[in-house]
Amino acid sequence: MRSAFLKTHGQEISVAAAIAVLCAVLAFAAPSYFSRENLRDLFLSNMPVMIVAVGMTLIILAGQIDVSVGSMFAVCGVTAGVVAKAGAPTLVVCLVACAIGAAFGALNGALTAYVRIPSIVVTLAMLTALRDGLRWWTQGAWISDLPASFQWFGLSQSAYPYAALITVVALVAFVAWGLRHLAAGRAIYATGSNAEAARVAGIDTHRVVFLVFTLTGALTGLAAMFNSVRFNQIPSNAGLGLELKVIAAVVVGGTAITGGRGSVAGTVLGVILLGAIGPALTFLGISAYWERALQGLVILAAIIIEALRSRAERQEVGLAAHRV
Repeated sequence: MRSAFLKTHGQEISVAAAIAVLCAVLAFAAPSYFSRENLRDLFLSNMPVMIVAVGMTLIILAGQIDVSVGSMFAVCGVTAGVVAKAGAPTLVVCLVACAIGAAFGALNGALTAYVRIPSIVVTLAMLTALRDGLRWWTQGAWISDLPASFQWFGLSQSAYPYAALITVVALVAFVAWGLRHLAAGRAIYATGSNAEAARVAGIDTHRVVFLVFTLTGALTGLAAMFNSVRFNQIPSNAGLGLELKVIAAVVVGGTAITGGRGSVAGTVLGVILLGAIGPALTFLGISAYWERALQGLVILAAIIIEALRSRAERQEVGLAAHRV
């Protein structure tokens, strides 16, 4: 039983161990890293990555990829600012942002699932179209003069982080529970593991792909909304590089890039580890230029571990078939 647990959750355990080692080093060399203010800033800066990464986990589990979430994030944020300035209530603004994201996600999903265009091609095209379209629409200008009721969702600046934390924890817990206990969650795993076998078993794999893209788009809109209320201006170039951070966190967390294996818990650990590296270097007095290098090494290690694990599993299957 223990070996089966380690086999199933080995990647998550490795990431958790890396986080523990990093925390131990920081506790000894830079204890101020764990100040309340720094931990709050770390959470708020990585919160959008966490929300989008939950959706990206579903997409990758289904055997697909979405590199357009950064551009969608920018469009949803700017749209939220424009709607807020028009006088709409904050709840309506949030619903609009999520609906815009869901619409773009649905378009990605429809082209991938029903038109049969590879998701990397579809989302690369969407990335460019949305980013260039937003640049043309805004002419590079930021959305400013946001209403006071929009800031911090109308909460105080000190209360907002708690509201955001409750939202993120609830989202992560629900999706993790759903993947484990709902038929929809099992359908996602089955689709990513073997789409043809899933279809034979009666699963509408096209619908599964369409829905995970749509849900991820909605979550991207939600992340953009939570990020936008923190500032008095919304940049038109928001979300640059977000897709790389999100995909990296999902892969580092143990989700197989080929689909069918992974967990939301692993994604959470991946976000925490990658998000902690940059600030940790600053507190340790190391040049921030090393951040991307270290993140790249972590990602490379995760990919190598996943490749070795897949190879070992194929060998086990081959040996089992040979015995039969």
